[in-house]
Amino acid sequence: MSQLSPVLPSVTPATAFNPTQFDTYVMATYGRFPIALVRGEGCRVWDSEGRSYLDFVSGIATCTLGHAHPAMVKAITGQIQRLHHVSNLYYIPEQGALAQWLVEHSCADRAFFCNSGAEANEGAIKLARKYAHLHRGIEQPVILTAHASFHGRTLATITATGQPKYQKHFAPLVPGFHYIPYNDIDALRQAVADLDGSTPHIAAILLEPLQGEGGVRPGERHYFQQVRQLCDDTGILLILDEVQVGMGRTGRLWGYEQLGIEPDLLTSAKGLGGGIPIGAMLCQRHCDVLQPGDHASTFGGNPLACGVALQVCHTLETDDLVANAQYRGEQLRQGLSDLAWRFPHLIADVRGWGLINGLELTADTAVRAIDVVKAAMAAGLLVVPAGAKVVRLVPPLIVTAPAIEEALARLSQALSQVATAGGASAEAGKG
Repeated sequence: MSQLSPVLPSVTPATAFNPTQFDTYVMATYGRFPIALVRGEGCRVWDSEGRSYLDFVSGIATCTLGHAHPAMVKAITGQIQRLHHVSNLYYIPEQGALAQWLVEHSCADRAFFCNSGAEANEGAIKLARKYAHLHRGIEQPVILTAHASFHGRTLATITATGQPKYQKHFAPLVPGFHYIPYNDIDALRQAVADLDGSTPHIAAILLEPLQGEGGVRPGERHYFQQVRQLCDDTGILLILDEVQVGMGRTGRLWGYEQLGIEPDLLTSAKGLGGGIPIGAMLCQRHCDVLQPGDHASTFGGNPLACGVALQVCHTLETDDLVANAQYRGEQLRQGLSDLAWRFPHLIADVRGWGLINGLELTADTAVRAIDVVKAAMAAGLLVVPAGAKVVRLVPPLIVTAPAIEEALARLSQALSQVATAGGASAEAGKG
């Protein structure tokens, strides 16, 4: 390990890690890195060998408050001692309180709770289809989604996902989806004209305010405002997938605030529970069409998940973490831009909002995002790919200025390593 990555005393997990046991009994649905993480505190995690890493993955934009945050520990401990799960056949006070917080802090009027982002998007798809049937007389509703989007791994949400690599071998896909280029209003208008014609077919447009898995590509403000106007003119519902960008990650509570619009529906998960599984579909009153029997979730909105999520929400406010995401994000992007100047043959672009940022590698380099990720891991920094050529940095919203500087130093070391290995000039931009 690098001198930047101190080795601390070994930490023994409750169950010792056995890689042979893991590979024998766990399905190989992930390409896993060869470390086992067993403990975390703040922005740091430790593996089973006692090595320390600065965590700029956060469970992929999920651990809002980092690891072992006192507010979450207290909320989980208190709630598990009172009541952790009951059926949604009964009123759940924690669910009502969380719904109120989300409604009062967004453009929505109602909330439905589930367990994940994919489930939240499934709920939004169902709601949009029912709304189209009931209010617009559409018999075969179509939902428009963007190329390079990502909306989940269920059969409907991988169909909604505009990336064929996620759909391979899972045909027949769910009908009723059509793909459009992201940030291209002319292409969207043409699709609406072609699909609707004299008879409406389009029920909704489903977009991410910023495409995360698609390469950390922010939405263009003018584009989204024109999309909103088109939906207003036609009656098409606008659904925004805020699973990765919501809950303060962009430096605003919701990604749509970066775009100057309000959606009819939005979905949330990941950062909502700070790592405890929970998802939410939020809608405005005019499209609240789901009735008893239309949709449900056994675990969705249980007291434990909602109690913890509510504490995450309150901590965002009391600790001013949304503003912290903005300020630390600016610091991080400036540091990444400095690295781009130092490694011009390696880095093509730096982009993002708040604490979701992407480092795009040049097309002419043989270096891939996964190469940088592995080198950073060796230097004691965890980052994650967002496609073949983009490295994504999504630290907890509690990240400090010194932690940002430390991460940049470790990333610089990793870039020097891969640049040298790839034959590029390590610091060709230095004068």
